[in-house]
Amino acid sequence: MKLINQRRSLAAIAIMFTFCISVSVLIENASGFEGARKDDARKPNIVILYSDDAGYADFGFQPQCAPDMRELTPHIDSIAADGVRFSNAYMSGSVCSPSRAGLMTGRYQERFGFDNNLPPGTKSGLDRSESFGAKRLQKIGYKTGLIGKWHLGYPAEYHPNERGFDWFYGLLQGSRRYFPIENVSPHRVILDNKTPTKEVGYVTDRFGDAAVRFIEESKEEPFFLFVSFTAPHSPNEPNRNDLHRVEHIKKKRRRNYAGLVVSLDDNVGKILEAIKSNGIENDTLVIFTNDNGGQTLTGANNGELKGKKGTLWEGGVRVPWAMKMPDTIEPGTVVDDPIISLDILPSIFELAGHSVEADWKLDGRSFVPLINGDAKTLPTRTLYWRQGGSNGPIALREGNWKLIHNRQETGSAAQLFDLSTDLGETTDLAGTRPEVLKSLNRKLVDWESDLQQPLWGRGSQRTISQQRDRN
Repeated sequence: MKLINQRRSLAAIAIMFTFCISVSVLIENASGFEGARKDDARKPNIVILYSDDAGYADFGFQPQCAPDMRELTPHIDSIAADGVRFSNAYMSGSVCSPSRAGLMTGRYQERFGFDNNLPPGTKSGLDRSESFGAKRLQKIGYKTGLIGKWHLGYPAEYHPNERGFDWFYGLLQGSRRYFPIENVSPHRVILDNKTPTKEVGYVTDRFGDAAVRFIEESKEEPFFLFVSFTAPHSPNEPNRNDLHRVEHIKKKRRRNYAGLVVSLDDNVGKILEAIKSNGIENDTLVIFTNDNGGQTLTGANNGELKGKKGTLWEGGVRVPWAMKMPDTIEPGTVVDDPIISLDILPSIFELAGHSVEADWKLDGRSFVPLINGDAKTLPTRTLYWRQGGSNGPIALREGNWKLIHNRQETGSAAQLFDLSTDLGETTDLAGTRPEVLKSLNRKLVDWESDLQQPLWGRGSQRTISQQRDRN
């Protein structure tokens, strides 16, 4: 009897030991599953809303917004209100296609000969040895879409579908009419991937509707969507239904320009609503910015900034920039650190949990620490610009110092400005701060030594040869 009781006790202990082991294994597996779930959490969606030629002072979220535009951009303004406004934001180019080339590759476009706008009908485009960020995102599981303006190459091998975009809905050239064109050219027709579409409707609305379609069809997987609006690039053809909203503006050119901005804002609103209604708002980073400085010749207002589109003054390269991502960016944040479009790709990859490979040779850096609260500021760096090759204008910004040398102008010299006290670049300090001028000039020389001459346009080998022939 005593032996039976001992055996029963041993059996009970064994059962209890087995139970404890099982519970332990279950807890460990549950912990492991939780860890895996966190590691495999959905990558964030990225939506870039890119306006074209808009003025620095033409959006309500800008502190220096022009009074006639202050109430016209509520949807765009909501991005800054719900997220962050960057007060020192730049494009890497001062005209349309170079700025896109820099943003798409994360590299200074002058490194691969893209100083100048791509002329219509050019038989090449952005160097095919350069990798697009979209293609890199495809490799880590992103669905990619480009809506609107391309302007990076016309031949078939340069088509967006060949450069990393799963879906393209837009035009290959840099601009077109906003209304249907009777005999539309192959580079101005709106393509659905590679198929021409019918000339119907208002172009800005078509792009907004296409973006909504992409979001609704892609919401179950991480996606990258670049909405490259043509608005408010010329021609100044506002939607007639919007004219009553801008009738307070007396000058016709400015009024028609404002009508383009109103339509832009309406379609940004469509896109924001699609993100929200499809339940992916908390998983989506939305960036709104502009492709270069405002084109004052068509009605844009750059406020106190000197210059306009096509120059390397602040009015040519400084842009409005707002972003939002609930649960990551504190609403109403303002970041004063200088950022540049080249920073977008490394930031996306950090948010997606993937490191940037050294052999990508990106020129930007992640701004994620500035938007998630990990850092109030980042180490000072130097930003660079050039246009038209080694005889064209060149500039840099380091800290508050801005150096610009308009080398295309006879008798010009490098000029130096302190942007912290002189945002309008009115007082040249080159004569009073020669040590700063010398140091920054040396950095410009070093940077330019790694650049390629333009492949087309001003400063290219062809134009240099033509000038020699004329002489």
